[in-house]
Amino acid sequence: MDYAETLAYLYAQLPMFQRIGKAAYKADLSNTHALMDLTGHPERGLRCVHVAGTNGKGSTSHSIASVLQEAGYKVGLHTSPHLKDFRERFRINGDMIAKNEVVRFVEQYRAGFEPIQASFFEWGVALALWWFREQQVDIAVIETGMGGRLDSTNVITPEVSVITNIGWDHTDFLGNTLEAIAGEKAGIIKPGIPVVVGEAEGTVADVFRNKAAASNSPLFLVDQQAPLPFPSALHGRHQERNARTACAAIERLRERGWRITDEHIRHGLREVVRNTGLLGRWQTLCDTPLTIADVAHNVDGIRVVRRMLECQPYHVLHIVLGMVHDKDLSPVLAELPKSATYYFCKANIPRGLDATELQRQAAGHGLQGSPFASVDAAYRAACHRAALNDLVLVTGSVFVVAEVV
Repeated sequence: MDYAETLAYLYAQLPMFQRIGKAAYKADLSNTHALMDLTGHPERGLRCVHVAGTNGKGSTSHSIASVLQEAGYKVGLHTSPHLKDFRERFRINGDMIAKNEVVRFVEQYRAGFEPIQASFFEWGVALALWWFREQQVDIAVIETGMGGRLDSTNVITPEVSVITNIGWDHTDFLGNTLEAIAGEKAGIIKPGIPVVVGEAEGTVADVFRNKAAASNSPLFLVDQQAPLPFPSALHGRHQERNARTACAAIERLRERGWRITDEHIRHGLREVVRNTGLLGRWQTLCDTPLTIADVAHNVDGIRVVRRMLECQPYHVLHIVLGMVHDKDLSPVLAELPKSATYYFCKANIPRGLDATELQRQAAGHGLQGSPFASVDAAYRAACHRAALNDLVLVTGSVFVVAEVV
């Protein structure tokens, strides 16, 4: 098979959570362990940083990777989901995996892989770890897909574990209390391995304290009121919090002997987009009218977007909005500004919520607008109707943003 045929094969063979939802979820690590057996255990001996959290784990992972690149290391980076290209999930020093490497991996392990019936994400984790071993990276930054305890990435033993924050998302899988969700994220804490927690307080912080104590793991709760030592290229106070978390993780790596200077940190935070190819985080698509895309898709993420809007001058706000059908959208819709004009749309995936149904649910929260046949149609309409001093925002789903960036 060539690359296009290989990718089509993977999409056809493997259930993908981002596309179809719950049917793709595997609530144990048996498939991943089978894939590790099949591929010769690439997770063993891999020096890495493991990053979990409800929001900000992608930005934090990219920031840590960028700093490590500036320090001269060969750095693997595995994140999900991708926006434009499947290969975005697999990078070394910012460069995506070559197409022929994906083909080689599938050809080499296809016969053994098919009986395992792995999910798309499980197979992707195996590909990432295999490729990082093949390329002999110095260190890899590995982002969890969902949760932590039962996430496929949780076969690694990192140099430091990082948990960005705890919020409401995937409650049907992770639990319906913040403490339960925190317990799932805390599942990445390994015996004796330091853990950095970006944001936690009260009983949620206690979950991490108890797990760290039981694992004899040094726990570091980030002081989010402390001055950020170096500015980040990513915009917003939430990105300052992510940068503090990344810096705390870097400090733990320094303590473990990694050679990282303050200048490496300064340049790494400043050049994170250039170094790692990060997309979709308050990303400017056009200056006139100002057009911004952000992958926020849960309550905390949309709340952050609303705060960003409060700091941004504009005359009229136009929001291109699409969401998925398998989440409780009411709390998210309640966070969106009622003064905006909405352009409702459905991303081109099975999980996408019908635009007319989204319009109906949004109207119940005082959000007014029109449904469109596609993301592109909604985006074009918003840009056409916006005056030069207006603002166009594309948000609500990674998959909506993926169709415009």
